[in-house]
Amino acid sequence: MCGICGFIEPARGSAGRRPDEIAGIVRAMADSLAHRGPDGDGVWTDPSAGIALGHRRLAIVELSPLGRQPMESADGRLVLTYNGEIYNHLDLRAELEAAGVGLRGHSDTEVLVEACALWGVERTVGRLIGIFAFALWDRAARRLVLVRDQVGVKPLYWGETGTGGEAGGLMFGSELKALRAYPGWNAEPDRDALASFFRFGYVPEPHSIYRGVHKLPPGSMLTWEPGRGVTGIERYWNMRDFAGASPRERDPAEAVEELDRLLRDAVGRQMMADVPLGAFLSGGIDSSTVVALMQAQSGRPVRSFSIGFHETGYDEATHAAAVARHLGTDHTELYVARDHVRDVIPALPDMFDEPFADSSQIPTYLVSEMTRRHVTVALSGDGGDELFAGYHRYFWADAARRRLAAVPSAAKRAGAALFGGVSEPAWDRLFGLVPQAVRPERAGDRMHKLGAMLALPDDAELYRGLLSHWDDPEELVLGSREPRGILWDRSVAAEIPDFIRRMQFLDAVTYLPEDILAKVDRASMAVALEARVPLLDHRVVEFAWGLPHSLKVRNGQGKWLLRQVLHRYVPQELVERPKMGFSVPVGAWLRGPLRDWAEDLLDERRMREGGLLNPVPVRRRWAEHLAGRRDWSDSLWGVLMFQSWSRRWLDGSAPVTAAERGSPALYGT
Repeated sequence: MCGICGFIEPARGSAGRRPDEIAGIVRAMADSLAHRGPDGDGVWTDPSAGIALGHRRLAIVELSPLGRQPMESADGRLVLTYNGEIYNHLDLRAELEAAGVGLRGHSDTEVLVEACALWGVERTVGRLIGIFAFALWDRAARRLVLVRDQVGVKPLYWGETGTGGEAGGLMFGSELKALRAYPGWNAEPDRDALASFFRFGYVPEPHSIYRGVHKLPPGSMLTWEPGRGVTGIERYWNMRDFAGASPRERDPAEAVEELDRLLRDAVGRQMMADVPLGAFLSGGIDSSTVVALMQAQSGRPVRSFSIGFHETGYDEATHAAAVARHLGTDHTELYVARDHVRDVIPALPDMFDEPFADSSQIPTYLVSEMTRRHVTVALSGDGGDELFAGYHRYFWADAARRRLAAVPSAAKRAGAALFGGVSEPAWDRLFGLVPQAVRPERAGDRMHKLGAMLALPDDAELYRGLLSHWDDPEELVLGSREPRGILWDRSVAAEIPDFIRRMQFLDAVTYLPEDILAKVDRASMAVALEARVPLLDHRVVEFAWGLPHSLKVRNGQGKWLLRQVLHRYVPQELVERPKMGFSVPVGAWLRGPLRDWAEDLLDERRMREGGLLNPVPVRRRWAEHLAGRRDWSDSLWGVLMFQSWSRRWLDGSAPVTAAERGSPALYGT
């Protein structure tokens, strides 16, 4: 993994900035991404065209200078700056060599640029297996192309400069930090995007937190041409094509065999590295499957890593250790204390550099920091829930939807008042009488959500209600109008009528890339750790969408097919347990050790002075949370993360340095 950046200023050209000035700008942009690539840097400029490309390198494959970027094709026509890994680059290399292409080194970067030179960009990206974001400059056509991988594992931001046409240029970068280093940066917060952030806990693509700055959607290719500027963004791969297709019935035994073979290949390809490699292990279905398939293909113990919490109900480390013992991995774990969390929180605005409010960002960073002490690459189990229907809320929401369909409106209103009228602690105490095996997690919160569901008119509202941290973010963000993205697109229901399958799809194109994958990318790259996600090999994704419901869900439980693969390697009793999730007890900590920090950020005067937020609903929820009447931790965490981000990036607070962020003294052993 690496960091990429660059810009094109066609109006300036040879009559504009000096060559040393152009090089200095792009180097500053690249230096802002040094955490993503500590092993080297490079810049390439063509002052006559007004273009500059920058790169920060994390050396994984081909550690010699032959892997350095930006890289020119052998014929000198193409120049590439690239972030990611191409897992089938050896296959493509053989084809290139058979076609007479001479390759100098062994990097996947050289394979990518030469493939684009021989086959063209569109044909090449259609053949890539990997995770990537890259910019390719065609010196002959003076055309710039930006490309992002199929599922959206690697990030890519872009924004136009100038006023369009011949004067209109473009800047891009792996993170917003790089764009901020471009001269004349004056992007203002986008209030509409901020409203979306408060609903979901992340800013959904194609928006960013800044006006005029965008995220390139997954599976997309952007083209910029002289005199025309951005000529379009095209999808070369679209998950909707596969999710909307009718699955075919399959023999279960054959499907298990095929998934095992496909996952073995995906995992095996992603074990390719010239540096130490390991894996995150929680002991759940997804990560255990990845580690099991790694160990099955390794001649020595795989390095595995997990973290745990002392708080009851949040500790998965014991389960991970049991799986590690069975598989024979070389296992390392870290138990996280409250002090660890407090030490990480000040670094979050620099780590994510736009508001991000999934509190599992904290343990994700901590496990990444610990893992990086031992290896440079780690495989992760992300994606299994979305592809194989693993989230509890799929079944809980579908069952509630079916039962509520026959309930009269008056009864729904009465139920809403009942469920919402009892405090969450009271519901928790009541459900404490229920056997633990069937007791829902966070029962009080679920009963309040059920009450809210009773008033919702349709499936789309139900799904959004399950995801929403704030049901009316326009009340919270002054002068905002929340964008209506794919979650408001009613054509999705027509294409994907099955409710569970539709929830899977919507999660896979929103929550997965914008929350889960963004979290893993920023947290791991903050410590220069490359995280790979074999379950999201696009071939696995396409296979999963082709499966019928019966091979994913049985007896009210998801991931049936994935579980059958895992049970070939790990005894069922080690991994079949209630799903816990990778989270921290934020609600309790906000009432305890984090209370002073939160109170400072939620100060009413400070929020009013910021000019973006209405403090009234925030203060109301804060009071209810402190009193224990409701657990508003999800919605309050979003406000806290925005306020922290605002102080860092809008108020100009000093950044947290890499040394401060990465100090081992903060995290224990």
